[in-house]
Amino acid sequence: MKFLDQARVYIRSGDGGAGCVSFRREKFIEFGGPDGGDGGRGGDVVVECSPGLNTLIDFRYQQHFKAKTGVHGMGKNRAGGRGADAVLKVPVGTQVFEEGSEDLLADLKHEGERVVVAKGGNGGFGNAHFTTSTNRAPRRANPGQPGIERTIVLRLKLIADVGLVGLPNAGKSTLLAAVSAARPKIADYPFTTLHPGLGVVKIDDRDFVLADIPGLIEGAHEGNGLGDRFLGHVERCGALVHLVDVTGDHAGSAYRTIRKELAAYGGGISEKAEIVALSKVDAVDEETLKLQRERLKRAMRTYGPSLTPGAKRPPPLDLSAVAGQGVKEVLRAAMNEVEASRARVAAVGAPVEAWTA
Repeated sequence: MKFLDQARVYIRSGDGGAGCVSFRREKFIEFGGPDGGDGGRGGDVVVECSPGLNTLIDFRYQQHFKAKTGVHGMGKNRAGGRGADAVLKVPVGTQVFEEGSEDLLADLKHEGERVVVAKGGNGGFGNAHFTTSTNRAPRRANPGQPGIERTIVLRLKLIADVGLVGLPNAGKSTLLAAVSAARPKIADYPFTTLHPGLGVVKIDDRDFVLADIPGLIEGAHEGNGLGDRFLGHVERCGALVHLVDVTGDHAGSAYRTIRKELAAYGGGISEKAEIVALSKVDAVDEETLKLQRERLKRAMRTYGPSLTPGAKRPPPLDLSAVAGQGVKEVLRAAMNEVEASRARVAAVGAPVEAWTA
């Protein structure tokens, strides 16, 4: 299945049913009077979070959704039925925007959550509604109100606890494959990862969801490489795991490049808790590892996220996903940051965005 994280959809809610002009006509009943029923309300357009979905690929094949028109009123005071709703089923983490204005209409974070993005038109009144003491036989009825017509944009932001960031070929997909059941594509060339991936990680009887996004390069916020469009998938994460390839030319420069792109993107990503790890440490000697570690420490002091008063910046961790070196230490550090983030969210009374088994 292809990964699709943005879709443009045309929607239209249903028109209201028309009211009915009718009079009671029965044998031996004189002056039966008006008995036209009201029209039914038009159907709504509803966006609903559905379990089991992780992409917006369905909206590549269907971009038009129209709710049904309300049933017209009928004689004998029979009101028309309500029109059927049009339901757009989307994965958890989908945001709904108005096209053009970029106004956020809804942010769906929980399974079963529903939001009406276009209400159906009201049904018209039948002639029985207009009966008065001076107008005993009205011959008028209202038409139903028209539905709402608009174009919306659906954007998927994955619900994950920890996000993996780094330059291409930093070892992000290798780590994801080593610690979870996810099987991302792994190869020895840049931009192997073209779409975000998710994996459930278990450490010390605790679980969290790890998100891997395509690698960033310098100028990603200007559209270089794959750009920064996938950074939206780590906006909701409680922490970031930043991998720096120790076999690269300069670990400090690689770290600085990613930090600048995170700051340019905005959305508070650059201030999230960060676990920094030197990856592929099994591929270099001790002298090179020590040199790269010192370079990285200097860059972290200058470009790392701001710390609370009195806090000490943790040193970078050594990691080799292939050899299994330092993997548990990285996961434990990430899990501690996730739990701290959940505690902060719970303290302010907001719903905790966490994966549950």
